[in-house]
Amino acid sequence: MKKRAVSIVLAAAMMMGMAANAAVVYADEEYDLTLYSINTTDPDFEDWLTNVEEATGLNINVIAAPTDSDTRQQKITTILSTGDSSVDILEINDEMSAAFKNSGWLEGLNDTVMTEDIRGEFPQGYMADMITDKDGNIVGVPGYSGYLAFWVNQEILDELGMESIETKEDFLKYVEAASGDGRYGYGGSWEKTYVFNEIAQFVNMFGGDYFDWTREENKEAIQFLHDMVANGQTPIDQIADKYEQMNPKANDGKYGCWFYWGLGQEYANVDMRSEDKIHMAMVPDFSGKGERAIFTDSWSYVLNSASEHKEAAVKFLQYMADEGGMEASYKYFDRYPARKDVAEKVVPDTDIAKEMYSRYASECNVKGRPMVAQTMEFISDMGTIFQSCMKDEITVDEFCEKAQAYVESYQ
Repeated sequence: MKKRAVSIVLAAAMMMGMAANAAVVYADEEYDLTLYSINTTDPDFEDWLTNVEEATGLNINVIAAPTDSDTRQQKITTILSTGDSSVDILEINDEMSAAFKNSGWLEGLNDTVMTEDIRGEFPQGYMADMITDKDGNIVGVPGYSGYLAFWVNQEILDELGMESIETKEDFLKYVEAASGDGRYGYGGSWEKTYVFNEIAQFVNMFGGDYFDWTREENKEAIQFLHDMVANGQTPIDQIADKYEQMNPKANDGKYGCWFYWGLGQEYANVDMRSEDKIHMAMVPDFSGKGERAIFTDSWSYVLNSASEHKEAAVKFLQYMADEGGMEASYKYFDRYPARKDVAEKVVPDTDIAKEMYSRYASECNVKGRPMVAQTMEFISDMGTIFQSCMKDEITVDEFCEKAQAYVESYQ
């Protein structure tokens, strides 16, 4: 209770100018470092904190990050951009990583935490895309792996006499045969700020580059999605859908396959997540070369460059990057370990995600989503023109031209 009370006082003081400095000095006298955490509302947070403190020997002060995403990003941006030294370690998401990694606000960790022997166990594409700056410095420790998994309805697969969807040809055969009478072979979440995930996923599966819309592979991916709409294999009205609208349709058997983050608790809640109903599957190989593409996301622990407690902060980060820290995150927060070697050791075989997550890690090119510093604006603009293309308000060629202009504008 003492930690929580001090954190509340400190969080309030940080918003009160001079009073903040006094509170931070007081905290510095008692604590080895201050952590700005998104997990304080988790019922097991105190047990996790006890584990970390006992393992590291550190006395950690915790400030609860705002639950509202916009407020949280604003406050974290303010802390880092102003050189505020009262916070040492922060948790940031991929959007913030894209915005901050080249700012100079985050300490490089190559020589202290993400050393060569350690970083080789993390998803290489994700690290390169999301937490490596322009000079090659790794600036974060991924807290978990959470894949944009490929989900299928096994009952529909069985109905059509198909065992799996392994190739682009399998995918086309499946979505065509599964569609009709109010059912669609493919379903998505195509609201303008959500569809970014699927656009990027299909571009990757076709071997394209999201930051180069002059490539034929990019055009092929958008044409493929457009043709599914035109052929009645995916519904145009899903341009209004976020995951909250997509998942009930999947549970009702209206979609044959789709992409979705997480472990499918929404399906489990209505007794639909199982190997004979709805389950994760291997991402199809659209390239024909045995190359499968998938995204992971994460929240990463980062070290504030203005920190005055870097020795303690590095000790904390070393633990979070090691087996003990990842096991604690899995145990207390249900965060699937970002390191594939640790996941194999600490995740029991009974875990619903282990088999497919292990295959994703070993068989797929695991990347971070393509983001820029002004990520949300970029995502929204791309989603808007994608919807226009799907509604035939602009052609696929016009979409690619506009997309390339946005890339050049935002990068």
